[in-house]
Amino acid sequence: MPTKPVALVTGGAKGIGRAIVRHLLATGWQIGVVDLPDSGPRRVFARERNVLVIEGDVRDEETVADAVEAILHRFHRLDGVVSNAGIMIRKPLQRLTVSAWHRILDTNLTAAFLLARAAEKPLRNANGAMVTIASTRALMSEANTESYSASKGGLLALTHALAISLAPDVRVNCVSPGWIETKDYGALRQKDHRQHPAGRVGKPEDVAELVSWLLDGKRSGFVTGANFVIDGGMTRKMIYEE
Repeated sequence: MPTKPVALVTGGAKGIGRAIVRHLLATGWQIGVVDLPDSGPRRVFARERNVLVIEGDVRDEETVADAVEAILHRFHRLDGVVSNAGIMIRKPLQRLTVSAWHRILDTNLTAAFLLARAAEKPLRNANGAMVTIASTRALMSEANTESYSASKGGLLALTHALAISLAPDVRVNCVSPGWIETKDYGALRQKDHRQHPAGRVGKPEDVAELVSWLLDGKRSGFVTGANFVIDGGMTRKMIYEE
């Protein structure tokens, strides 16, 4: 019987990350989940025998290196990495402190670099894949989102740089979600859905499907260095105030 593929997913206890983990589990993957203790990853995946939970902060170099080692010790391989962990602080420019700026950049961007560096050898051995989760805010902005937008824009550039540096052994791609409702989908208004050319707000499962495809070399083996916008068409829609 072939060995099941193994993926590392950061920020996997909630929202998009949890949907990615659930989808990969359902399609035969084994998963190492890295998340903060406050997110409750041990509780979320307590009954999943194909999940290894590593509690820690992805900003920390040792945490990331130890997580990769723990996954290799448990599963003996690593085929995919999903750098999903991310946070946002929305503050006016004059109130955005340097420490807050670094917290966002380190969580959303530097962590992906640390993951790629720590996982390079096993990913090369497996001819594996890495997926970074950015945002349409890498391409467009609302006010007071400088740190978040900068971190997501950096992920786009980091993605294509890694795709070249790790070629041809490892494919690296980026997914940029728009409005993905991770809490109460039923509470959305009709106008929330109608404004999207696709006719609805996105769901975490929409992103999970795309990530799963990108990790699968049999289905997406000719795809690397790309950014996939998954936003229901909103970044292609001209919007003018009436």
